[in-house]
Amino acid sequence: MPLSPKHLNENEELILDIHPHWWYFAQSGGAAVAAIVAWYVGASSIDGGFMEWLPKSLGIVVALALVWLGWEYLQWRFTNFAITNARVIYQEGLISKKGVEIPLERVNNVNFNQSIVERILGAGDLLIESGGQDGQQRFTDIKRPQAVKKILLNHVQRRTDLRAGFVQGGLDDVATQLEKLEGLLQRGSLTREEFDREKRRLLGN
Repeated sequence: MPLSPKHLNENEELILDIHPHWWYFAQSGGAAVAAIVAWYVGASSIDGGFMEWLPKSLGIVVALALVWLGWEYLQWRFTNFAITNARVIYQEGLISKKGVEIPLERVNNVNFNQSIVERILGAGDLLIESGGQDGQQRFTDIKRPQAVKKILLNHVQRRTDLRAGFVQGGLDDVATQLEKLEGLLQRGSLTREEFDREKRRLLGN
């Protein structure tokens, strides 16, 4: 399920929106496959006798493994890693929700980590260091983490350059600075809240 537009601020543009890599299902999928294979072997090799209860027991295990896999799929559907022109958004959870939001201005460094298997499969972890209270955030099972890192850093730099250009014009008159603010708002480089805050500051000065 894609990230709902209601989570975006006015003039905020969605750059990237992805679900976790299918490696997310490694444990639950592996358990389901192993349970099915064990059930098939047990059902085909045991014909009556003392061990006739084994296929039924393995059938219960298969059912539980499939329920786990189905639950993991629902969780996967409601897990999003998104990058906008203003922030990083991570949300997960079908019933209970939790999420992380990192403004691009606070992103200090981005690293990725891949094991040999993850590198072959195109999965990995993304580590984002920010100036917020949480410090470093780790996001697991990201598709093509190196490419995601590049996209994120490009937009962090772009936003930094735009805001730096505005600061350099600090000696301009208020009307000129308001025009620059409106331009940044229209291009989506500022949110409406940031625009209103900066406008009040300028008019207050």
